Amino acid sequence: ALSQWMAERAVLPIENSLGGSIHAVYDLLIRYRLHIIGETSLAINHCLVALPGSVKSDLKRVMSHPQALAQCDVYLRRMAVVKEAVDDTAGAAQLVARQGLQGVGAICSRRAAELYGLDVLEEGIQDVKDNVTRFIVLSRDPLVTSESDTRNYKTSIVFSLAPGPGQLFKALSIFALRDIDLAKVESRPMRSNPIVQIAAQDGSNATRQNFNYLFYVDFVGSLLEVRCQNALRHLQETAPFMRVLGSYPMDTELGSISNDDPAMLQNMSRYN
Repeated sequence: ALSQWMAERAVLPIENSLGGSIHAVYDLLIRYRLHIIGETSLAINHCLVALPGSVKSDLKRVMSHPQALAQCDVYLRRMAVVKEAVDDTAGAAQLVARQGLQGVGAICSRRAAELYGLDVLEEGIQDVKDNVTRFIVLSRDPLVTSESDTRNYKTSIVFSLAPGPGQLFKALSIFALRDIDLAKVESRPMRSNPIVQIAAQDGSNATRQNFNYLFYVDFVGSLLEVRCQNALRHLQETAPFMRVLGSYPMDTELGSISNDDPAMLQNMSRYN
């Protein structure tokens, strides 16, 4: 919807403290040239909901997003129900309500249950109570800021590496040499070129096959900082491919977003 100009912003979950990284979202980041302009972390409180008048023992099937199902796995196993994955938690509630699905529950928020007129049968059903999901905010245009902005910034990038020993160590050392803190490192196999042939180091003609990876890195710092600009220039010299996915305030709110400073836009376009 965002890439087709049907929406101004999109909010997607990127990782969960229980389920880990949401890999499908990482794949979407490389597929579409959208920009991360913010992030927020929310405590997740899952509810089991169903049509009005339903009781928990009536349920034979429970639907929700795969991450929500995974986060409530122990609870659902005790219920001995069939789990069904759908696109999102609110969509599961909508499906139950609009189709009048008897004997079917959904895992969603209390707000979604209220929105679609469903009963909350039980609240806080996640396996781990301290369950936090980090969301990213996406836009068609990069976030811009000014040097007077005193908020802590995070920058997200994706890059590939040439075959050979120590390549990832060398890439990450670029940031360590400049005292840039890495907040997260994630790898995903390339879809377009998944296998790479690597020559043996003993001078023989032998080769071995490895997956060819893209590396996603979040580091603490803004594109307006000279040390961050220098680190990215250095990385560009060694990485066959690199793209900045976004530079944004940590835990920002949409109300704080502005797009009126050309300096950040210039720095963003340099690495895209």
